[in-house]
Amino acid sequence: MSLCIDLNADLGEGAGQDAALLPLLTSANIACGFHAGDPVTLLETLYAARAAGVAVGAHPSLADREGFGRRELRVTADEVFALVLYQLGAFSALAAAAGVRPGHIKPHGALYNMAARDPSLAMAVCRAVDSFDRTLFLFAPPASALTVAAAHFDIRVASEFFADRQYLADGSLVPRSHPDAVLHDSAEAAARVLRMLRTGTVCTLDGREIPLRAQTVCIHGDNPEALAFARYLRASLLEAGIAVEAVRL
Repeated sequence: MSLCIDLNADLGEGAGQDAALLPLLTSANIACGFHAGDPVTLLETLYAARAAGVAVGAHPSLADREGFGRRELRVTADEVFALVLYQLGAFSALAAAAGVRPGHIKPHGALYNMAARDPSLAMAVCRAVDSFDRTLFLFAPPASALTVAAAHFDIRVASEFFADRQYLADGSLVPRSHPDAVLHDSAEAAARVLRMLRTGTVCTLDGREIPLRAQTVCIHGDNPEALAFARYLRASLLEAGIAVEAVRL
């Protein structure tokens, strides 16, 4: 059986590595201005992704620039619906100007985590996608509230794996507040991706083995080690005979 994986990263967030990262990626999740970025940066990143042949998707967030979208704010489902739909609209308008078609949406930070476990917020995110363009792929954790909501609206999901993050036994990510939440060894993180692709499992922080299959792997663009890791991971995948391709419409 031939194996294939998409490599995505969050761009347009001012981390300073976007230009170097783009040739190593197949998908870019671009900040829509609510946690980072601005209209000019968004448009510039869209042009750069187009030049690099990288698929693009919206990366909407809670309205939290001060906390980089990583604080779990109290929001209603209606507020999440409006926030996501607003950012999708802005993203799509600028993508059209750049001559590219959005292919996916990936909620950012706290919105991603909250919607992954809260069915009402998950339904709000998917309702926004359904209202805007249900052909978009939703990047989401496998077996989460988001994947359940996506099925309700017949939205296609690309399950996502975080190579540089530790997992809990329930399949959720170890909170960033934990000292061991983030992996810093490129070889270890790449080995986890290869294991996930070959066996459909991941080893959790407490040493358990849980099932997990994904179609896209996230590289955190704001991580200082992101560029070195992306180079190592892509080389490891190609050496193992695994194709690196974007999730396509």
